[in-house]
Amino acid sequence: MMTKGKKFAVFTIGQETFGIEINRVIEILHTQKIYTLPELPDFLSGVITVRGEVIPLLDLRKRFGIGSAGGQELTIIVRYDSEKIGLIVERVQEIVTLLAGEIIAPPTIFKGLKKKYLPGIGKKEDSIIILLNLDFLLSSEEKIMLKESEEILEEHAKTGDSA
Repeated sequence: MMTKGKKFAVFTIGQETFGIEINRVIEILHTQKIYTLPELPDFLSGVITVRGEVIPLLDLRKRFGIGSAGGQELTIIVRYDSEKIGLIVERVQEIVTLLAGEIIAPPTIFKGLKKKYLPGIGKKEDSIIILLNLDFLLSSEEKIMLKESEEILEEHAKTGDSA
């Protein structure tokens, strides 16, 4: 029996290579103007507008405490719960298919990344891909803060339009 495997969008932050399931990815954009608001929680870098839609940005370097390798930034727009959020990454490399045998459980200690973020590690040829579980990127409190931030943003958008 042929096993299909899962497709992952592979990207880098600092020296690390990460993957997220491709079915969560909506689009990949070059860096745009980022709007910051004083009320935004630390884990949000700001917001961008994409075709009139306000999308909060999460800088994965800050989230994981990884220093920037410098150079370019891209934003991966992903589905998160019923929302869209943008993930700031440094480089999007490729789409890879990982078969069941190429995904292993993460080691118990893994560079300070909380285990809940990691459903597994992908092994493709000689490279290691840290697979991210998007559903656990934000804690319950942060999800509430994100919701509140979005409400604040919508208010700003409304009052900004009428001014």
